[in-house]
Amino acid sequence: MGPRGHDDEQDGQRVAEPEDGQRVVGDEEDGSSTGPAEDESPAPSAPAPTPSSTAAATPSGATSSCGGDDRVAAVRRVGALGRLWRGRARPTLSAALLAVALTGGAIALGADRVPASAPVSVGAVDPGVLGGGDLDASVTALQAHLRSQPKDAGAWATLGLAYVEQARTKGDPSRYPRAEQALRRSQSLAPDGDQALAGRAALAAARHDFKDALAFADAALRRNPYSERALSSRIDALVELGRYDDAAEAARTADARKPGVPVFTRYAYVHELRGDVTTARRVLEQALSAAGSPGDTAYVATQLGQLAWNQGDHKAALTHYARALAADDGYLPALEGRARARAASGDRAGAITDMETVVARSPLPGPLVELGELYEARGAAGDRARARRQYALVDAWTALARANGVNADLDTALAAADHGDKRAALRAARAEWARRHTVHTADALAWALHVSGRDAEALPYARRATATGYRSAAFRYHRGAIELATGHRAAGRAWLASALELNPGFSPLGAARAREALEGAE
Repeated sequence: MGPRGHDDEQDGQRVAEPEDGQRVVGDEEDGSSTGPAEDESPAPSAPAPTPSSTAAATPSGATSSCGGDDRVAAVRRVGALGRLWRGRARPTLSAALLAVALTGGAIALGADRVPASAPVSVGAVDPGVLGGGDLDASVTALQAHLRSQPKDAGAWATLGLAYVEQARTKGDPSRYPRAEQALRRSQSLAPDGDQALAGRAALAAARHDFKDALAFADAALRRNPYSERALSSRIDALVELGRYDDAAEAARTADARKPGVPVFTRYAYVHELRGDVTTARRVLEQALSAAGSPGDTAYVATQLGQLAWNQGDHKAALTHYARALAADDGYLPALEGRARARAASGDRAGAITDMETVVARSPLPGPLVELGELYEARGAAGDRARARRQYALVDAWTALARANGVNADLDTALAAADHGDKRAALRAARAEWARRHTVHTADALAWALHVSGRDAEALPYARRATATGYRSAAFRYHRGAIELATGHRAAGRAWLASALELNPGFSPLGAARAREALEGAE
């Protein structure tokens, strides 16, 4: 698809290769463990060096909290873990946290499965089933295999990646410490192997530690330049660090070396960030034609739906989401996208029903804020109180995430700027900007400064957020409001009109506010 790529080292500089501990607490030094217990979370290992030494602490005695279709149960999980954290005064990972691309492209949902090409020893479970069958059953089979073959480095790496996938799909971050231990075990058994390094890159990205993700990915690629997982994680990390030119080159390299769904979807997103929607759509359509499992079909169709949604084509978005849900009727990103498209199309009742289902199973900041705004826009009796409860849950999620070393500042800034503590929003946005310069962090900082009455400071960031050509109605709305506030009336009107022309239903409340601001500026 793309031209031949270059060497994976950036600008001739090698990233220091991560070092690893040699044993997991509770296991024998000689590797003679009988493998992980099926229902037990392994004891935390002593901290071993990582590229930035930022691994989250393992909860002691924490139990997994897997899924649940009732919203009340999900809320209780958040509250229960909050009480656990306060009572023990130690980090405990939030049951609500998913390793999702909350910041626009971190870990592509569905595309980051354990690849079918991942080698394991004879007799080990084929890792391909982890992407296309019953994940829990596959994990159980891997655990059983490792009890009899504890020195199978490939199986340990596959198990670690499966735990990362479980954390994402189940909203059960207790799998992350398990994943890290399994991946470290794999490294201790095969120090020169690339599988564990690629897995640790994926794990770091899932935790939003993108510097470490890049370091691990580069280390894996020095051993195996054709590792699909490492190639994909490298693109993710560069995108999330705001290094878009490098990300584009990494995408071309990955496309030349390992074309397929995981690479295609990232290639498309890099083009979308630059405003090249035509190429992004073409690449995603190619990825959809190459999808070989219901999970891949659901993921790619959802990405096409999101792309259509961003362009204001709600009818096409609904068609894509329908295809995704036909492939996997429980795929939450498709359900969330359908809720937004339904709201923009005038079906507020259907949108609320969909979004309530989403937050019942995954009470994350984005869906919680969206549901709160849908309630506010509906305005029925009790809706304001319902909305406040959603926003309060965002605060609970943020507190738990931060207590456990999870970077949640971007989510905090966006939610708090409109529905919470403005000072907290600004602190979080500044902290995130200090870590990485992306269009999303620029937009969040611009908006946090604006709602804090600091429009002169906000304007350069708003302009930077729109500089790449990324077609976001929310970014355009924010810039229009800030241009108006700084006295640039013509520019302000133009950006507000552009936001509404691009996607007139981009937000349950934001779109109405954009119209009001535009009318007031005439």
